[in-house]
Amino acid sequence: MGGLCSKLRRMMCVPFLYAIVTGPAVAIAGDPAGAETLKGDPGLAVDYVWVLICGFLVMFMQPGFACVEAGFCRAKNATNLLTKNLMDFAAGSLAFWIVGYALITGEDWHGLIGTSGFFLAGDGYDVGTYLSFFWQMVFAATAATIVSGAVAERIKFKAYLLYSIVITGFIYPVYAHWVWGGGWLSELPFGVGHVDFAGSGVVHAIGGIVGLAGSIVLGPRYGKFDRSGKPRAIPGHNIPLAALGVFILWFGWFGFNPGSTFSAHHLRISVIAVNTTLAASAASVTALLIILAKTGKFDLGMALNGVLAGLVAITAPCAWVEAWAAVVIGIVAGIILVAGVYFLEGLKIDDPVGAVPVHGFNGLWGLISVGIFADGTYGNYSVEPPFVTGLLYGGGIGQLVSQVVGAVVLFAWAFVTGLVLFKALDVLLGIRVAPEEEIHGLDLFEHGTPAYPEFYTLRR
Repeated sequence: MGGLCSKLRRMMCVPFLYAIVTGPAVAIAGDPAGAETLKGDPGLAVDYVWVLICGFLVMFMQPGFACVEAGFCRAKNATNLLTKNLMDFAAGSLAFWIVGYALITGEDWHGLIGTSGFFLAGDGYDVGTYLSFFWQMVFAATAATIVSGAVAERIKFKAYLLYSIVITGFIYPVYAHWVWGGGWLSELPFGVGHVDFAGSGVVHAIGGIVGLAGSIVLGPRYGKFDRSGKPRAIPGHNIPLAALGVFILWFGWFGFNPGSTFSAHHLRISVIAVNTTLAASAASVTALLIILAKTGKFDLGMALNGVLAGLVAITAPCAWVEAWAAVVIGIVAGIILVAGVYFLEGLKIDDPVGAVPVHGFNGLWGLISVGIFADGTYGNYSVEPPFVTGLLYGGGIGQLVSQVVGAVVLFAWAFVTGLVLFKALDVLLGIRVAPEEEIHGLDLFEHGTPAYPEFYTLRR
């Protein structure tokens, strides 16, 4: 049963022009019907179904993100945000098919990128390869959609579409190769190398830190800061919709984290599910209590983002920690969330939905927490040693060093590439909408379809 798990992880573990020219003519050497694969291991059918169902749950996180972002933003931009969450998946999946998946899983070039498997051509026409592609595709789409919250309510749609393609086709795949495709971070000589079980860093921190770069280049929304630089609250238009989105995301996370075992035969999935729940709950309660102490109010918005912060933080260590550690990781995540929101506002950086502290800052915390709390009872996607062991369980400082190195590299990669991407788009086409469009809302100007036409007025 470990065959599928090891194959999929190795896949995460022909030059481009050649693939374009010769792709359709390459002889098929895979197993497109699956008969040979099943003959070699009849038990694989269970694992295939497990991975696909979990992948479907991850794809279902897209409407979760759409609801959260639309609910936390103003009604005049709801159509815009929903369209973005649709198209970053649709356009992003095509970019990932063309080039992104190959950069992750293709033949390794000096630990930096994959160099084969573009378009799923040739022997890529194989049930195992398609399974791996689908799993990685829904992860890549998640990384791209995270950015939309940080740049909401003021970015041109065409700029959004272009950067989503670049993220899914290049920024996410290159870093994913370093960690999951046999790249240089996974080979660090400390502990078992840099590890990230389900993507606190590879998925969430990449999206969050690219979002940070985008929000800096764009600048804050009109009215977010007064003349003295003091932040003003800009309430979302539909908190029930945002709450529904968070519940959808929480549910989808049970595909995200347990599914990353790649095997229903790894009974560690029960541990992962419990850890996922406890961290989310601890972070939500922590964020709620901190805001209560500060404002005297039970702030639902912060509690909802607290759930997401805990989910992000536990995504890297979920398979390697005990329940008490998951709670501690969640508590720290709640603190990071609240501190991160106020930190960004102090720098006059406008993140309408809290995407940067939720996904960026807590994604980095999730990576580091592995080196502290991993208990040495589970391997790197394996029930066999070497086991991942952190500082508190006698593993020494080695694993922690690997995790910190990976976190620093991630921040540098995502922030620099994000800055270059948004600056280039700004020079080429301008990324911010005109003041009139921003004031009256992107729904009418960008899409011609307000989400709530009966309430929409346009003053001229």
